[in-house]
Amino acid sequence: MSDVITDKDREYEAREAAAAPGDDQPNADRVNNRTLRPTGETFREFMTTGWDNQEPAIEPLESSKYIGARLKALGAHFPGERLVIPAGQPKVRNNDCDYAFRPDTTFAYYTGLGQDYEAGAVLVLNPVDPDSPEAKAGQTHTAELFVAPRADNSTADYYTNAHYGEYWVGPRAGVKELAAMTGLETHDIAQLADALSKDVGAEAGAVRVRVVREADPAITAMVEGVREANGFADPDSNTAADDKLHEVAAEARMTKDAYEIGEMRKAIAATKRGFDHILMKLPEALDQPRSERMLEGAFNAVSREDGNEVGYDTIIASGPHAPILHWMRNTGVVKSGDMLLIDAGVETDSLYTADITRTFPTNGHFTPLQKEIYCTVLRAQAAGFEAAQVGATYSDIHHAVMRVLAEQLHAWGILPVSVEESLSPEGQQHRRWHACGCAHHLGLDVHDCAQARYESYQGAEIRPGMIFTIEPGLYFKENDLLVPPEFRGIGVRIEDDVLMTEQGPEWLSIDIPKKPEDVEQWMAAMAAKAR
Repeated sequence: MSDVITDKDREYEAREAAAAPGDDQPNADRVNNRTLRPTGETFREFMTTGWDNQEPAIEPLESSKYIGARLKALGAHFPGERLVIPAGQPKVRNNDCDYAFRPDTTFAYYTGLGQDYEAGAVLVLNPVDPDSPEAKAGQTHTAELFVAPRADNSTADYYTNAHYGEYWVGPRAGVKELAAMTGLETHDIAQLADALSKDVGAEAGAVRVRVVREADPAITAMVEGVREANGFADPDSNTAADDKLHEVAAEARMTKDAYEIGEMRKAIAATKRGFDHILMKLPEALDQPRSERMLEGAFNAVSREDGNEVGYDTIIASGPHAPILHWMRNTGVVKSGDMLLIDAGVETDSLYTADITRTFPTNGHFTPLQKEIYCTVLRAQAAGFEAAQVGATYSDIHHAVMRVLAEQLHAWGILPVSVEESLSPEGQQHRRWHACGCAHHLGLDVHDCAQARYESYQGAEIRPGMIFTIEPGLYFKENDLLVPPEFRGIGVRIEDDVLMTEQGPEWLSIDIPKKPEDVEQWMAAMAAKAR
């Protein structure tokens, strides 16, 4: 991987060039010992001439048609206030290597931007004058997007800035390109500080500022400086104000618009293709060292071919790993005859992700016990789906799922108390074998809308447009002495994505087989296709 040029690098290189042969340079000065780069004016002139211009494509994004309504709804909650929504910065993986950039979810929702276009960008919603024609027309805010300008071949940053320089990263969207893509008024990020501080104050009629504070610490610090300088010096009050902005933004994502539903369908279709690839790879992976990772690679390749990335770390859990809820090391051996639990989702370029779990008999055929456990989980999922109606709550889904599981655990003789005692708030013994939740919102985040209030999430009525998972399971750990030996080391989860419509729930992932006989046929078909 090429090294990154920094100001410290250039300082060191200048000292190195000036040093006489044999001069001793202390190790502390050696910020980057791999290369020496020319820094003179002759080289600068040479590097900024003789290039053909490379203009990135400029087309409005499909999401731009929906941004106005989202921004209007958000602004209505905070009239007279400035709202600051950063994209965030790349995060360091190690030394001078970053993880692939993914914008903050709130920023992605309110700009419609996905992929890695806009590291460091900031969306600002400015309150309109209450006496203005815009206010009389019902408008509360105007939106401005602040971004880094292009570092094309006319600039020194072209070859010196490893984050934005197009010599390093290729043609990228700048001010005019992002304006065309989003439909938002767009400015140079250098203007941000002045824009944030304009008219801020504690007096009547002045502007208060809120920020999505977790997204970019540097922007949050900038906002805090503006607030402290203008009468808002209480950090607890500021944090509470910011948390309210994050909460409102999260709750807004609970109901998906037509664009979002379409993106979710794309994500689920791509995830089905990823599962197909896993099943094609399975026969050759059986009993091979680290074969869980062989299957992970098969899925993750599809996520990059068909989308932006995986929506979360893929779980490939075979045999005794299957009852481990968040097994993501994927270092185990997939053995013939075991159960294989796969929890995976493709994230589209727009950053919407599927979340699907299937559990397979690795040799293509369920044993009687495996099938009995599997069908119990399938019945529990069906009960949750029936409970998920318009006007119901997540609690209704939960209770329907748990009753099926508790009844079967009791029938097996595993549950040490009656079904009703276990289902009581004081009991809950059945949760030993299903300690996690069984439903959650889904969208830009795999656990979407997590900053919402409890009463807006778990206690709220399910509405048309909501997308969520239903994911019951039974997890019999290898060291669980309260279950018969033949149960130990078996884990089953079945997870699907559901859209609530006016007519009731719709399985968005209906094309991904899950009935036992359909799973066996699917496995056989994919194995034959791989030959």
